[in-house]
This record gives sequence, C-alpha cells and structure tokens, in this order.
Amino acid sequence: MAPFRLRPFDYGVIILAVVFTGFSALIIYRNPGGGSRIVLRGPGKSWVYPQNQNTAELVSVAGPLGDTVVELRDGRARILSSPCANQLCAASGAIHARGQWIACLPNQVLVTVEAADSKDAEDTLDAAAW
Repeated sequence: MAPFRLRPFDYGVIILAVVFTGFSALIIYRNPGGGSRIVLRGPGKSWVYPQNQNTAELVSVAGPLGDTVVELRDGRARILSSPCANQLCAASGAIHARGQWIACLPNQVLVTVEAADSKDAEDTLDAAAW
C-alpha cells in the first residue's frame, strides 16, 4: 500500500477551509459595539439598557425570593447579589458579548446581551421553545 499523499487540490481545499473558518470567527466574535443592548427580565417585567452606556448603575430586579442586584458598568452586566441559596448567578461573572446570558433560576431573573434590533423574547421563537 502506497503512503498517503496530498494532491494540489487537497491543499486548496485545506486553505479554503482555514480561510472560511477564520472569516466566520471574525464575523461571529467581532466587537458588538453600540449595536447591542442589555436586557434584564424578572417576573412580569423587563428593562432594556444600551450596552454602550459608560456609567455604572445598580439595578434591583424583584423576584419571588427577593431582590436580585445587577451591576451595569462599561458595557458589561453582572449579578452582584441574589437571595438564592447557591449564588451561581453571582459567581458567573460579567457578560458583554451578544448571546451571553446569566440566569438566577430560583429568583426568575434573566440578564442577556442582545442585538439592538432584536425583538422581545415574547415575540420570537428560539430553539428552547420547540
């Protein structure tokens, strides 16, 4: 059996795959800039903040267990404290990129970073809705 050898076409396919992967990564993970917003959702209410906001703000979101405190600072959001027992939401750190989220399930609070032109969660379907 002859040893495995790459042909010129094989090199072209490999180069094309590497370029496509790099370009895709640039498109997907580029800096979201001012086109994003931070959305806080609690039982029956939601709050929307522009992500390019340069001021620091503490927002208290009421849930069934008590208040969850969310810090908005320099385009990032994090949960500072929550009345839940395990505090996983507070330990998860800050989020800043589109698609990232933090949830305090016991207190029914969700913090997400979304595109500024996206609709509210009640108006759209996602994979979890099916």
